[in-house]
Amino acid sequence: MSKILYEVYQNDIKDSESAMYGKWYARLKSTETMTLTKMAKHISEHGSVFTEDVVEGVIKKFKTCLLELLLDSKKVKVAGLGTFYLTCECTKGGADKAEDFNVNQHLSALHIRFLPDQTAEDNLSSREFIKKAEFVNIKNLLSGSTDDSGENQENGGSNNSGGNTGGGDESNGD
Repeated sequence: MSKILYEVYQNDIKDSESAMYGKWYARLKSTETMTLTKMAKHISEHGSVFTEDVVEGVIKKFKTCLLELLLDSKKVKVAGLGTFYLTCECTKGGADKAEDFNVNQHLSALHIRFLPDQTAEDNLSSREFIKKAEFVNIKNLLSGSTDDSGENQENGGSNNSGGNTGGGDESNGD
């Protein structure tokens, strides 16, 4: 069975306004970054009638068309997966008046975003997705211990106390 690895860390960012300083949180850990070729091979090994090179070609074409459509002000919805769309990032301060706004001066970046599908059968929203996950503390994995000492709750619970559960060394794709 697949498992999501995490490590526990202490927030050491001192901020007089923050109640999070000194508290303990989880951060997810990855074992590998799958390349397009590895992903295509993985898909082809799951009972697919398509060979690895065909799957890789389709994924590459999807990426090209996705970017083309996003740059044409369209959202792209993949049923059962979710919707890709663009957001923009503006410079601090902005323009004082609408007529003063200049894209070259006030727009600093475009970001590709993804909103998971939330239909009942394919719900990938964060609250539903966590129910399907099994968590393993990486410290226990590295030490060979199988006892998670209550940190891994049954039914996919996460013991998340509201702290930072993502972040760490993982990128969000921006």
